[in-house]
Amino acid sequence: MRAGAYSWRSSAKAIDRLKSACAEIRAVARSEPVIAAEGVIALAQRIWPVFEHIDTSSGALGTAVRRMLDELLPILIDAPADENTRAKWLELLREAIIDDGVDNLAPIAD
Repeated sequence: MRAGAYSWRSSAKAIDRLKSACAEIRAVARSEPVIAAEGVIALAQRIWPVFEHIDTSSGALGTAVRRMLDELLPILIDAPADENTRAKWLELLREAIIDDGVDNLAPIAD
């Protein structure tokens, strides 16, 4: 998923890519939970830059992002990481939440 890769009419394509990313992170979580958690962070950081030009008036993309977060946040929470790593993750998530233009990452902020 790259910033600016989708036009304003690419909602369905973006949702498919989001589902693929979720499936990949879930697969990695089985054997490498810390790496999967870092994948959750990386995906959260990319949500706004990748989806900012897509027309989200239907709500489908926002719903897909919320479902993705519901699936992936437990991976992040349950990852066996030390305090320093978690502090780094928290800072990266804070920056992603601040940069998020439409509050897609609101469930993380809570």
